[in-house]
Order: sequence, then structure tokens, then C-alpha cells
Amino acid sequence: MGDRKQARDEEFQGFVVGRWPRLLRTAFLLTGEQHAAEDLVQSTLEQVYVAWRRVDTADDPDAYVRRVMINAHARRHRRRLKEYLAPKDDSGLTHEVPEGGDRMAQADDRSALLKALAQLPPRQREAVVLRYWEDLSEARVAEAMGCSVGAVKSNAAKGIAKLRAVPGLADMVTYGGRK
Repeated sequence: MGDRKQARDEEFQGFVVGRWPRLLRTAFLLTGEQHAAEDLVQSTLEQVYVAWRRVDTADDPDAYVRRVMINAHARRHRRRLKEYLAPKDDSGLTHEVPEGGDRMAQADDRSALLKALAQLPPRQREAVVLRYWEDLSEARVAEAMGCSVGAVKSNAAKGIAKLRAVPGLADMVTYGGRK
């Protein structure tokens, strides 16, 4: 019995170590604050650990964990907790370093993008982050958000339209290597 628990703990630890950066990045984009993102990832992983047998045997453990995170994030909004995507003084925050080849890394001013994301309603922000940052298909985003593909399309389109309407934001993005 003890060997199985130890093996399960080691599997979970390997999962966490391998997924931590991506989970934290996604949580940061959802919450807009480093500490809130860390709390969201930690509470998500607490729930995942309890259900690790189910998660480990799932067809797509990453999708399962993503769904838990989206649900945890949605619960925060139902409680009407205020989130700030761009704090007034972010000098003490650790800023994420973009991965190589990351399209978002092409933006000259990431803070402008984060401020624009902060203006989106939670469901639009979730759809935009999962669809375009995480590069998930509409079906996988719908699964993660617990809604229809049509709702994902609608929320993502509205969110992208609002982002495009932000003055100066569209000028920072390069398309196909050209400005």
C-alpha cells in the first residue's frame, strides 16, 4: 500500500514539475496578478492531487487540469472578487519571460496587452487566453470552459474585437514577420 502511494506521489510530482510554468502562465493571464495566479494554480493542484487516479487515467490529463483551473477561476468571479491585471506598482512582481517563438513575445509592450486583457469580461478573457494564447481548438476551449463551441466563438470574437479597438495595441503586433 505504501509503495503505491509513493509511486502515485512521484507521478503527481513529475506532472507538476513538467506543467508548472504553463499552468502559472495561463493562471496569470486569467487572474492578472502573480500572487493570485500562484494561488489559483496551487488550489487547482490541490484538487487534482485528491483526484489523481482519475486524472492520471483520463484521456487528456492536461485538459482535466485546465478544466479544474477554469472552474476554480469562475468560482472566484461568482464570489465577486476583484482582480487587477495591471497593478499600479508592479516593481515587486516577477514578470514572466516569454518562450521562444511565442507570438505574444512579439509585442513591444506586454503591459499594454495585459491592461487590454484586464478590460475584457471574465468569459471573454478565458476564451481569448485559451484559444489564442494556449492555442487550443474551439472544441477543447468549450470543454475547458464548460460551454458550447458557439459560446466560445462568440466570446473569443467579442474579446478579440475589443482588443483590436484598443488604441495602439494593434500597431504593436507583427503579422507574418511584417509590421
